[in-house]
Amino acid sequence: MRLYSTKNTTNFVSLEEAVFKGLPDDNGLFMPEAIPPLPDEFIQNLKDYSFQEIGFEVCKHLLKGVIPETDLQNIIEQSITFPAPLVKLSEEAYILELFHGPSLAFKDFGARFMAQLMSYFNKGNDRELVILVATSGDTGGAVAAGFYKTPGIKVVILYPSGKVSHLQEKQLTTLGENVTAIEVDGTFDDCQALVKQAFLDKNLTNNIRLSSANSINIARLIPQSFYYFEAYKQLPRDGNPVAFCVPSGNFGNLTAGLFAKKMGLPIHQFIAATNSNDVVPAYLYSGTYTPRPSVVTLSNAMDVGNPSNFARILDIYCSTWNNIKGDIKGYSFDDKQTEGCMRDVFSKYSYVLDPHGAVGYLALSKHQAQNKDTKGVVLETAHPSKFLPDVERILGQKIEVPERLAILSEREKSTTKMGIGYESFKDWLLRNY
Repeated sequence: MRLYSTKNTTNFVSLEEAVFKGLPDDNGLFMPEAIPPLPDEFIQNLKDYSFQEIGFEVCKHLLKGVIPETDLQNIIEQSITFPAPLVKLSEEAYILELFHGPSLAFKDFGARFMAQLMSYFNKGNDRELVILVATSGDTGGAVAAGFYKTPGIKVVILYPSGKVSHLQEKQLTTLGENVTAIEVDGTFDDCQALVKQAFLDKNLTNNIRLSSANSINIARLIPQSFYYFEAYKQLPRDGNPVAFCVPSGNFGNLTAGLFAKKMGLPIHQFIAATNSNDVVPAYLYSGTYTPRPSVVTLSNAMDVGNPSNFARILDIYCSTWNNIKGDIKGYSFDDKQTEGCMRDVFSKYSYVLDPHGAVGYLALSKHQAQNKDTKGVVLETAHPSKFLPDVERILGQKIEVPERLAILSEREKSTTKMGIGYESFKDWLLRNY
């Protein structure tokens, strides 16, 4: 398996180099040289495969012998240790629950796989690896849990002060050990900019061995493609076209779905669901991409004003707007609409959506109003208890908090506070690593 930069399609690197570098020197994003389709027989017989077996077959197909099969099997078995069940709300609408992992968010799949992959490649290297990650909510907790106490690896998590939920913050600021949290006086976009600038700073990277655990790292996207196959496996086969609706912030999750489609999964339509940060839906409507500062919303993990993975989407479609808008429909909704949807779904189905899942459900409903025969799957990306005060206020119901999250509530957070200036961040890294 070789990978190229979205800014230079002729300069190839190995998977190991792409995983550890995270970001190419030219500030593009790494992409596989090829994403060939899986055998038709595999797609047709998905029901015969366990979730782990699906992950193994997809990985083996993509990685093309880079990792021996025995080692690859072990990586999958250590990563995919929890289910991704499909919940039926109606004949037309299904919820794919991706919150059954350690941090109760979909990013557990990518973070755990990445930790195992990096540990595999890091064997025999005595130089410490420092993982930098920016989070708008769930990434930080998943990465903290995935890399916690991993030998030879330190984790630095940047998050926007006051813009993540209480329990999300506790997940990334209370572990200690090899995990350090930086509380940035800014937005997620500011955090992401600091991380990107660090990777492009030769003076810094010559002194510190850096890597990233954001969805800019290709190792995050590979395992996220697994659960599209797992969801399709669980759907009734009635011949109707299938749409996947993805609540979207940095657009890594949707990009992983595009990988699955290129590998042969018969996904008829992708639906990009955003909150008021509607840069991509606006592009799909107009053909003009105009990044802007993010705004704070109820669905905070989607508060992204310049999604990194948009570059990968352009690369997949050779920047052809007509093809992109054909495969991806985009819809955006504000907080008032989100709250109304949460109440409606709970009243109608007794199902508790988190704010992100509610945005997804709204987008699916809007799409299905114009496409009556479409069967839709909404990716429910986080457990509603992670947004406890808002969910209980909106629904007027007490929400059960899983024990692994509840125990964090009383723990004392430990953070380093920082502004958005890069030089201060760089100086801190050089002093500490």
